[in-house]
This record gives sequence, structure tokens and C-alpha cells, in this order.
Amino acid sequence: QVQLVESGGGLVQAGESLRLSCAASGSIFSINAMAWYRQAPGKQRELVATITSGPSTNYADSVKGRFTISRDYAKGTVYLQMNSLKPEDTAVYYCNAVIKMSWGTMPNNYWGQGTQVTVSS
Repeated sequence: QVQLVESGGGLVQAGESLRLSCAASGSIFSINAMAWYRQAPGKQRELVATITSGPSTNYADSVKGRFTISRDYAKGTVYLQMNSLKPEDTAVYYCNAVIKMSWGTMPNNYWGQGTQVTVSS
């Protein structure tokens, strides 16, 4: 099985920074794209940032210039550096990864359990 474990969430004031981490473990042959999503209360889950194995990155317009996604291929870990946080960034942040468990199999989509980020004004 595969697990994604997130860490780094918390309570901060507007303008401060947080760094989220997500480590993949288990029966992993290769990791393709990794991403961060978030879901605020009463809202749908939305894509925040993605990073491919290239790597190439993409960001939601609302976080461009403030958030940076990166990954450590050796550790199977993806990070989200969040700067200049705003109250509207408050949400549960979820890690997502497309992972192949063995050669010749189709990749599957995996999710972490989520980590709460709260930004006070």
C-alpha cells in the first residue's frame, strides 16, 4: 500500500509563512505528478499547485507569487512554501500524488489525510 503523510499546518497571522510537507511511503515504483489541494469550509476542494516529474510547476492564480511547490525526488516528498498568507488561505490542505506501485501497472491517485492551515487577520 501507499501512504501520503502531511505535516506543517498550523495557526498563523496574516502576512506570515508556513511550509507544508508531504512524504510518500510504501510500495512505490515511481511517482509522477504531485500536487497540493485545499478545501475551505463550505467550499469545493480546489487545486493549489502541481509539480510534475519534469519538473514543471503550475499554480492557482490566487497563490501565484506567494506559494512555491517543490519536491525531493530521493525522499518522495513534496513541499509547499506559503508566504504572505491571507485569511482567505484558511483551509484544510491535502497532498495528492500519482504513483505507480510496480513496473507495467497503471498509476493510481493517492491522497493524504489533510492538514489544517488557519490564517488570522
